Amino acid sequence: MASFHFCFDLNHYGLLHPVQHFPSDPFWTVQRTCIVTLFLLCAGMGQAVALQAGQGWPRFWRRWARVAGCAALVSIGSAVMFPESWISFGVLHGMAVMLLIVRVTVPPLRRRLGRGAVPLLIVLGLLALRLPGWAQAPVFNTRWLNWTGLVTQLPYTEDYVPVLPWLGVMLWGVAAGLLLLTHRRHWLAGPVPAALRPLAVLGRWSLSFYMLHQPLLIGAVLAWLAFAKM
Repeated sequence: MASFHFCFDLNHYGLLHPVQHFPSDPFWTVQRTCIVTLFLLCAGMGQAVALQAGQGWPRFWRRWARVAGCAALVSIGSAVMFPESWISFGVLHGMAVMLLIVRVTVPPLRRRLGRGAVPLLIVLGLLALRLPGWAQAPVFNTRWLNWTGLVTQLPYTEDYVPVLPWLGVMLWGVAAGLLLLTHRRHWLAGPVPAALRPLAVLGRWSLSFYMLHQPLLIGAVLAWLAFAKM
């Protein structure tokens, strides 16, 4: 993610040649899709672990408030940097809504279906992935409704991660987490190899890293441009 954003910043300030087309070039759009997919799969698996550990609503709300608050900061910051294409519903906005949906729906399914909840989550995830192709309509194209994902035209924005189809990825992450906790629990609870411990630290502070890396990268690029003009 950081390397992707660094390339974006270099391109934005005219330091990449030839100029790259991030919104349309498959070289970049596929990377973005993979990054967001990994985010939401991990978030879904994290929810599976939290539910298995009996996380209560107070702790959930504290963590959720951080995600939602950071989403608001992303909107404000992007409005300053990109007034015409500011982020009204990016990855953190989508994650905040999806976490609420998962928290409300998955525990009742587990209580009623037990292990049968996993195949149902897989089916629901597939439906979420397919629904935008079945139920899209022009009425959803405004900023007030494009968060649903049922748009007929992609919005002009720097980041867009609507609830549909991306909720499907998070549901699959929950299903994968529940399966691992049942059949391969040691994969999630085993010691971290020494070589990977720095990555584990970043993982524990993932939201902080997400919020800080772009201001630092942009600051570094601007500092370089200022130095080059001297």
